Amino acid sequence: MGDAREINSGRNTGTSENGRTAGSSPAGRPAEVGKGERLADWADGRLGLYAQAKPNLRKVFPEHWSFMLGEICLYSFLILILTGVYLTLFFEPSGVEVVYNGSYEPLNGVIMTRAYESTLDISFDVRGGLLIRQIHHWAALVFVAGMLVHMMRVFFTGAFRKPREVNWVFGWTLLMLGLITGLTGYSLPDDLLSGTGVRFAQGAILSVPVLGTYLSFFLFGGEFPGHDIIPRFFPIHVLLLPGIMLGLVVVHLILVFYHKHTQYPGPGRDEKSVVGMPFMPVYTAKAGGFFFLVFGALSMMGAIATINPVWAFGPYRPDLVTTGAQPDWYLGFSEGLIRVMPGWEINGWGHTLQLGVFIPFMLFPLIMMAIVVYPFIETWITGDKREHHVLDRPRNVPTRTGLGVAWLSLYGVLLIGGGNDIVAMHLHLSINTITWFVRIGFFVVPVLAFVVTRRICLGLQRRDREKVLHGRESGLVKRLPHGEFVEVHEPLTQEQRFALTQHEQAPPYDVGPLVDANGVTRRVGPSHRLRARLARAMYGPGTQIPKPTVEEYRELTSEDHHH
Repeated sequence: MGDAREINSGRNTGTSENGRTAGSSPAGRPAEVGKGERLADWADGRLGLYAQAKPNLRKVFPEHWSFMLGEICLYSFLILILTGVYLTLFFEPSGVEVVYNGSYEPLNGVIMTRAYESTLDISFDVRGGLLIRQIHHWAALVFVAGMLVHMMRVFFTGAFRKPREVNWVFGWTLLMLGLITGLTGYSLPDDLLSGTGVRFAQGAILSVPVLGTYLSFFLFGGEFPGHDIIPRFFPIHVLLLPGIMLGLVVVHLILVFYHKHTQYPGPGRDEKSVVGMPFMPVYTAKAGGFFFLVFGALSMMGAIATINPVWAFGPYRPDLVTTGAQPDWYLGFSEGLIRVMPGWEINGWGHTLQLGVFIPFMLFPLIMMAIVVYPFIETWITGDKREHHVLDRPRNVPTRTGLGVAWLSLYGVLLIGGGNDIVAMHLHLSINTITWFVRIGFFVVPVLAFVVTRRICLGLQRRDREKVLHGRESGLVKRLPHGEFVEVHEPLTQEQRFALTQHEQAPPYDVGPLVDANGVTRRVGPSHRLRARLARAMYGPGTQIPKPTVEEYRELTSEDHHH
C-alpha cells in the first residue's frame, strides 16, 4: 500500500542515468531533504492535498478576451476588501454631532456627525487615506460594471444553460448584493449628497402600503434621519454583505471548476472536450499579472480622477439638498423610474397611497427579476435538457440577443431619466421635454431595439451563409475570357466553415395535431399552447436563416463558382 502510494504520487523511486538511486548523493549517502519538502510531505500525509490538487491544477481553461470580464469582477472585489479594511481602521460610524476643527479650514466651526468628521480626517490627515478612499470608490463602480457586462456576456452567448443555471442565480444575487452594498457604503460618510440619497430611499420605503412606516422606523430607529442609521449601515456594509458575497464568490468559482469552463465554437471543441491552457502554471501566471494590471489601473484612477469629494458637499442637513444630486450610475436606473413617473396618488379612509413612488419602487425588482428567471423560461420553452459547454454566437439566437439589447436600452433610457436635470442643464433642453422623452421611450425604445437587433442578427446570418458557400471577398478583380469582370473569392478553410456552421437549428416545440389518427380530439393544456406560441416566436419561421447544406456547398464548388 505504501509503495503504491509513493509511485502514484511521483515520489523518489527508480534509478538515474548514471546508476545512482534517485534521491542519493554522489557518495551513495541519502540526499538531505529540504525543510519545504518535509513540510509538504507531512501535510500531504495528513490532509491528502496532493491527490486532490493534482487533477485540478492541470485543468484546461480556454482563451478569449471576454472571459477576463469575470476576472475583473473578482479582482475588483478583492481590492474592495483590502481597501475597505484599511478605511475601517479610521472611520467612526457614529451619528453623534460634533463641531469640526480640523485640517479643512472652510468647514471649521461647522456642526457635523462624527462619521462625516472621520471621513474628512481620512481624506486630509491619514497618510494615503484619500487615495485609498478613491481607489475603494472606483473599485466599487468597476465591480458593479464588471458584473453587469460579465452577465450580459453570459446571457448573449447562452452560457447560463444547463448545467449552469444555479451559477447564473449566484451571479445575479452577487449583482443585487453589490447594488445594496454600494448604497450602504455610499451613505456612510453622511455628507449632503449621500444624505440626499438616503432620504430618497426612505421616501421610497414610506410608499409601501401599511408596512412602509414600520419598515422606515425599524431601519432608521425612529423619525428620519435619526442617529441609528449610520451605525446600522456600517456592520451591514463591512461585515454582513461582504461575508455573504465572499461565500457566493467561492461557490461560484467552485462551480466553474466543477462544470468546466465554457468555450466558443471551433475545431476540436465540443461538449466533452475543452481546448485551452492548463490552470497551472500558464493560467495562474496570466491571472496574477492581470490582477496587478487591474490594481494598477484602479490606483491610477484613484490618484488622478477625483470621485466623491465629500468636503465640497458639506455635512448632511434634513432641510438642505445638493443641486444636481445624482446616485452612482448603477442606481440611476431606479431613480429614473421614480423621476419620470407621474405623481399619482390615491386618498381614502384617512390614508394616502403614493402610486407615483410605489409603482416604480416595485418595478425595479420586477425588471431585475426578469434577468434571473430567463434561463428557466428558455429551458421550459425549448425543452432542451442537455448539457451545453460550447457557447452560442449571439447572431445565431436573434430573439435572445434582441431581448438582451432591449433590456440594456431600457436601462439606458431610465439612466437618462435619473439625470434629467443634469442632461437638461448641459444640453440646454427643457427638463419636461426630457421627462416626456423618457416616459415614451420606456415603452418604445426597447421594442425598436429588439426589432433592429433581430434584423441585424438575421443579416449577419445571411452573410455567414454566403461566406460559407462562396468564400471571402478577396478584393481582386479578374476578367474572364468573354470580357466579364468578376471579383475573386477565396474559399474558407475547413476550420472557418466549421465555426460558422456548427450551431444547431432545432425545430421549435409544437403541440402536434389536435386530433389523433382515430379521430379523437387531444386535450392540450393552456401551458402547452403558451409554450408552443413562445417557441414559434423565438425559434420559428423567420427567426433563423437556414444553414448551407453539404449538397449546396458541393454543387457550388463542383461548378467552380469560386472564381
